[in-house]
Amino acid sequence: MKLRPGGPDDLSTVLGMLDGAVEWLVAHGRTGQWGTEPWSSRPRSVERIRKMLTEAEPWIAEADGGPAGALVLDGAPGPELPPANEPEVYVRLLVTDRRFAGRGVGAALLEHAAEEARRRDVSLLRVDCFAGGGGRLVAYYTGQGFTPTETFTVGDWQGQVLARRVGPHPAGEAPADR
Repeated sequence: MKLRPGGPDDLSTVLGMLDGAVEWLVAHGRTGQWGTEPWSSRPRSVERIRKMLTEAEPWIAEADGGPAGALVLDGAPGPELPPANEPEVYVRLLVTDRRFAGRGVGAALLEHAAEEARRRDVSLLRVDCFAGGGGRLVAYYTGQGFTPTETFTVGDWQGQVLARRVGPHPAGEAPADR
């Protein structure tokens, strides 16, 4: 797997991954996270992703000759949450193409986010996720080294903010080249 910087040209790729995730969630009776309609059919959602790909820092994971996942980093969370009281790197979006589920794509993208935080000399990496669904996403992120901090709601959608402290590179060790 390799990572490359993303951008506005990746809109259809990222929307395709999100649409696939919605389809999978619906097939498993888990509609609380993103509803039942594909992201690509919702103009506000399309604009939200377009804005992230344009104004934040998108990364695309590629494997087997195609896109496998997407990550969007920012210096603060979205408008529904306050920023931290210290510099942070915020994971605004993390999605894996369903064809690559269970192959470590999300973990690799989160490790890249930690590397980016270290590169910027920022020790706080945060993310938010859907808190419903039996806490599956919260458990995923805790398994990736994050600790739940505060909860929040947007309408009837329940969210969880999680944080991970990332230390500097060990002495003499440089960040991996990308």
